[in-house]
This record gives sequence, C-alpha cells and structure tokens, in this order.
Amino acid sequence: HFVVTTTTANAVLVYRNMEFARQCLFPDMDVQLISTTEAWAQFAVAGPNARKLLQKVVDPEFNISNEAFPFMGCGEVTVAGGCRARLFRISFSGELAYEIAVPTRYGDAMIRKLMEAGEEFGAVPYGTEALGVMRIEKGHAAGNELNGTTSALNLGMGRMVSKKKDCIGNKLSEREGMNQEDALKLVGFKPVNAADPVPAGSHLMNADGEVSAATDQGYITSAAYSPVLGCSIGIGFLKRGDARKGEVIRAVNPLEGKEVQVEVVSAHFVDPEGERLRG
Repeated sequence: HFVVTTTTANAVLVYRNMEFARQCLFPDMDVQLISTTEAWAQFAVAGPNARKLLQKVVDPEFNISNEAFPFMGCGEVTVAGGCRARLFRISFSGELAYEIAVPTRYGDAMIRKLMEAGEEFGAVPYGTEALGVMRIEKGHAAGNELNGTTSALNLGMGRMVSKKKDCIGNKLSEREGMNQEDALKLVGFKPVNAADPVPAGSHLMNADGEVSAATDQGYITSAAYSPVLGCSIGIGFLKRGDARKGEVIRAVNPLEGKEVQVEVVSAHFVDPEGERLRG
C-alpha cells in the first residue's frame, strides 16, 4: 500500500502515466490505482518557524524534530487531539517547510487551527505569486520549465535518471539528439545593471553579434523581482549554460526592440546549499 503525492498541476498526468503502465506494460500484475486527491485537504507550512508552529498542532506523541523527521520525511500522524493526518517534510519555497494533509471534511477546521497556532509567529497565508518569487530565488523548476520539451539533462538532473531500472522517457533520453554538447541547461540570470528588469520570455544572445534564430542561445522561462537580492532575476535555458557561469550575454525582445545585459549565474540564488530547508 503506497501513497503517491505529486505537484497539483500534474496530478492527472502522473495518474494517467501510472494507469498506462498498469494496463499496458504490466497487465498481469495485481495492482489497483485509486485517486484520493479529493479525499484530502493539504496545506503547506513554510518558514523558519514552521516546525515550532506544527509542534503546537501535531499531537505530542509524534516527534517531528529535525533528527526524527528529516527533510523528505513523511509519515502518518494525528493532530488536534486525534484527527488523523499525513505529514510531509518537503519544500517548494526553499524554506524550512512541511505539508500537512487531513481528511477533506476537516480542511476548514485545520486551516483555522494552523492560523491560530501561528499567531505568535506572525503566520500569514501566502499565495502563488509569493511562492513564484521564492521558487525562482531557489531555482526550483516549475510549469514554465516543465513544458513538455525539457528533459532531466536540461534541468541538471540527469544523474537522477537510473539506468538500472526503467521509467517513462528513459529510452528517449538516450538518443543522440537528446545528448548534444550544446544542450540547453537550466541556469540563473542577473542584470548587469541592477535597475534593469529581466523580462521573462526573452531570448538569449551572445554579448555581441546579430540577433537571429541562427544565433539564438536559449530563453528565459521565469523572472521576478527578488526582495532578497534587491534586483530582478530570472531562470531559463542556455546552451552549455552550466559551463558559462560568469559570462555576460544579452536578453533580447526582438518584437519590442529591447535588450538587457545579464550575467549567467547559478539558478540557486538563495541558500544554494539548502541549509534552511534541511535545518
């Protein structure tokens, strides 16, 4: 008996892929898949006081200290005096964070309990716009980067695709055309002039030379103003990007006739070692 959790936007796609494997690739296996998405209400609790807040909500017999419940840990717990729940220590914000799920009927009561417990820590609800900024600062790939044309290699995650077992897309990833020396790689971009914006969707060109499809070096997928860094930042795909950090190139919008000089940097702008989310 396994519980599978995935990003909300791709839940249907993941379920469909699993059903394809069950019905077409392994039809003789005694496996059943049941979607329980609507059965659970799940909340992200993020920030430096996330653990302290949850310790007020999770029943005391469950130890959620860093040692007992480390990053990427998950388990069944109870909250508020016996209500069953599932706790996941995962982070999409780059901060110390958890996601806690309770049966849907208790969802409204749970968020009220979380906000009440978080009053002393100044807890506030945060929306997808704030999350979008934080995930760009952290270099987390999301919908704009997972657009159906990118591979684990492009995302810098090629080493995570095991060759000892199979997965959807594994064979395709071995094709010559998917492993070129000038393959697009996910990197970060900072403006040379801190006052300049980094426009999402801009195409990337060398520091000088013509602007054309033939000289296109890649594109910026996501951009935002970073309150932490005090300037606009972006992430995107650049040919041989992992080997070009420190290089100054141009982010160009040919339709509007605009261009900005940007420096190629790591996509991990904030807490690159992950100390916050693992602490």
